[in-house]
Amino acid sequence: MAAAVQQEPAYVLHRRPWRETSLQVDVFSLNAGRLSLIARGASSARSPLKAQLQPFQPLLLDWTGRGDLKTLTQTDVRPGPVLQSTTALYSGLYVNELLQRLLPAADPHPALFAAYIDVLAELAVTTDVEPVLRRFERAFVDALGYGFAWDRTTDTTAEVESGKHYCYDPQQGIVQTQGEHVRLRGLPGETLLALAEGDFESLACRRIAKRVMRVLVDYLLQGKPLHSRTLFSHGRHQPTERNE
Repeated sequence: MAAAVQQEPAYVLHRRPWRETSLQVDVFSLNAGRLSLIARGASSARSPLKAQLQPFQPLLLDWTGRGDLKTLTQTDVRPGPVLQSTTALYSGLYVNELLQRLLPAADPHPALFAAYIDVLAELAVTTDVEPVLRRFERAFVDALGYGFAWDRTTDTTAEVESGKHYCYDPQQGIVQTQGEHVRLRGLPGETLLALAEGDFESLACRRIAKRVMRVLVDYLLQGKPLHSRTLFSHGRHQPTERNE
């Protein structure tokens, strides 16, 4: 007998056509993690599902099935924030792509789900998206097991000191010596200490956090591009230092 799930909080990450009149929908849910659902008939003119199954829309979903592709049986739309600006929209697509591409399937992450709710709420009301994205990236890499301390080196276990410079290795975190996998060098100790205190607002912290997180995300992607970055760089929106 197929397993049935009811009223599961979830968000659509991505969707694509499936057969003639259906959609395959990748979702991020509270208790089931990332999974794929088949929304039968969702592409037909009379179905309300195509309008309901939108990214960034809070949903309560019912589904059934035991395989990799489960069948959506009910969709309830809940109120939620709206990403109106182009910058907020592209930033949300970046967050969704991270989850879709890198989060293992069927692996629940309730804390990351809460962080996702928070990032959508913040993107809906701010014009300064960079600190918002950096905070979500921190929660994301923590969930994947790649979290690290800004204020301690992993190769020597020593505390980071102001006035000294350090390196970043995506396999280890902040390091003192330049090993084989070091990608960034010359990171000021005082900036790392500020980041350890949660400062993603100052210019120095913005720059270092963005460089470190880009290196780590690129490492996790194994050189494959992010489509959401292309939106920023190919003229649909002029990127600035404050964007992803």
